[in-house]
Amino acid sequence: MMLDQYAVIGNPISHSQSPRIHAIFAQQTSQSMEYSAILAPLDQFKITVMQFIQQSGRGMNVTVPFKLEAYQIATRLTERASLAQAVNTLKFENNEILGDNTDGIGLIHDITRNLTVDLAAKRILLIGAGGASRGVIMPLLQQKPFRLVIANRTFEKAKTLQQQFKYYGNITACDFDNLSNQAFDIVINATSASLQNTFPDIPACIFAEDSLAYDMMYHAEPTAFLRFAQQCGVSRLADGIGMLVEQAAESFYVWRNVRPETQSVIAILKSQTYMSRSTHPNQASNSK
Repeated sequence: MMLDQYAVIGNPISHSQSPRIHAIFAQQTSQSMEYSAILAPLDQFKITVMQFIQQSGRGMNVTVPFKLEAYQIATRLTERASLAQAVNTLKFENNEILGDNTDGIGLIHDITRNLTVDLAAKRILLIGAGGASRGVIMPLLQQKPFRLVIANRTFEKAKTLQQQFKYYGNITACDFDNLSNQAFDIVINATSASLQNTFPDIPACIFAEDSLAYDMMYHAEPTAFLRFAQQCGVSRLADGIGMLVEQAAESFYVWRNVRPETQSVIAILKSQTYMSRSTHPNQASNSK
């Protein structure tokens, strides 16, 4: 009997941890399924998704750079995907493409549960205005921060998101040049700069005392953003491994209606990543 087919789609995709994560989830919960990684040409996302559906695909995770395109091909959206206008989870059922976004809940669960950091009344900086940012803005605002600032190299993109979410909380927008006189309790890098081992052109003074520097991406070694934060005196550092597992668990629940346990999976991935730092120091991975 053919197993239910699932996959993660992106470009690049070769270092994705999602197949390993979902294999563990399936074993944990006794689900009969198979999960693979699919590299889609940059101009053939929709074609690649449709081919997967024709091959009896049941669902997909979507990563860089296709989250906005995934939003566009969905025939039905969850409320959180509709608000984000970006999709990281697709479910194929009854000739319908359901689009969801589990990035936000994955980030919130990692910061508040795994890292035990309270977001309420905090000054939060979100760097970047792409698909990754879109998925986490509403969940961050629901935590009632003192202020959420979206900073982007191109101010207009940050302003667009600020206008979209301004009725849901205290949210402002700026470009990198206007960060110099501001300090934040939590600084989240939502750009893909870490994939190129670089970091956004942000000033060192943005980190408040006892702040948390959080990178949604992760490397086999600490990302350039986290190294920069450490040089600025930040001691609380976190990469996106916890978020990766938490958002994957939420996607798994959307597909299978079963919620897997995450703590042991995070521990496995962290152990695996730390071991690889000494053997593959240049290996990079994206948020899926």
